[in-house]
Amino acid sequence: MPSNKRITNPLALAVLTHLYEQPRHPYELAATLRERRKEASIKLNYGSLYTVIEGLEREGYIEALETRREGRRPEKTVYRIKDSGVAYMLEWMRELVSVPVKEYPQYEAALSLLPVLPPEEVIPLLEARIRFLKKTLEACAAEAEECRQMKLPRLFSIENEYFEAMTRTELGFTESLLRDIRTDAGGLTRLWRQMRAQVLGSRNPPGGTGKSASKRKRKS
Repeated sequence: MPSNKRITNPLALAVLTHLYEQPRHPYELAATLRERRKEASIKLNYGSLYTVIEGLEREGYIEALETRREGRRPEKTVYRIKDSGVAYMLEWMRELVSVPVKEYPQYEAALSLLPVLPPEEVIPLLEARIRFLKKTLEACAAEAEECRQMKLPRLFSIENEYFEAMTRTELGFTESLLRDIRTDAGGLTRLWRQMRAQVLGSRNPPGGTGKSASKRKRKS
């Protein structure tokens, strides 16, 4: 019986959905995920795949169906999804599609701590990011064209559309932020410099007790 333990790894959801189609062994799962380019949306490596499969089996969502051996190759265990796994998969999918959650992108984290860097250094860093984002959008366009040439149904490339839309949004935001820093819009850059001056001043006060002050004391 399932322990009702909450599993949140997206790779586990991918395993459940692909076992929902048909029973598969881990190597076949990995090959199918790569063939469908799911690694672009879901972090995938073979070691973590085995760990996820073991966790799903332990929690009672999937089970071993049979073990196969082809020639001298190692045995391969074929897994299938259980009724409890189907129910959990559908509940999980409905929640992910309907309920927005707070995520923590690294860029957002960096922006929240931006004043630690001087504006003069941030400007070329943002310029570099903009170049990377534009290259990413070029790759998105090339992939979209490939999908059109393959006549791939839109249903199988929706995640690529979402990624492109998010990248465009990030590019627009970053370009706007860069303009505001350069023009000191709303006193942004001036306040930024003042804050850094205060922080640096408090870290290195005149006659302070830091390492430099200790050196001065020994010299006297």
